[in-house]
Amino acid sequence: MALSDYYPKQICDLPKFSGQFDARKLEAHNCDVLFATYSAGTIIEPHRHETDNVGVITKGELLLTIDGKTVTIGTGQWYHVPAEKEHSAEFSEDTCEIEFWFKS
Repeated sequence: MALSDYYPKQICDLPKFSGQFDARKLEAHNCDVLFATYSAGTIIEPHRHETDNVGVITKGELLLTIDGKTVTIGTGQWYHVPAEKEHSAEFSEDTCEIEFWFKS
């Protein structure tokens, strides 16, 4: 799924995030805001962030695994991944989300 298939042009014109998925980044004081899309079948292997991450699914669903437990986060639902907490993600359908990466 292309970012431009879902987000308005103003969002798509933001600086590109360099990562495993298609996203644009809006920088704020002590926080990066990512507008991201994931194609069905995308798998993000276990990893950690230095940031405290909060996100909301705006289309599709996220299968989020933390501490060996997988939860399904659907459209309109928020999730939280604490800083330095190992986690993985899977997207079984085309999915869009807005992520907030809060810096310590």
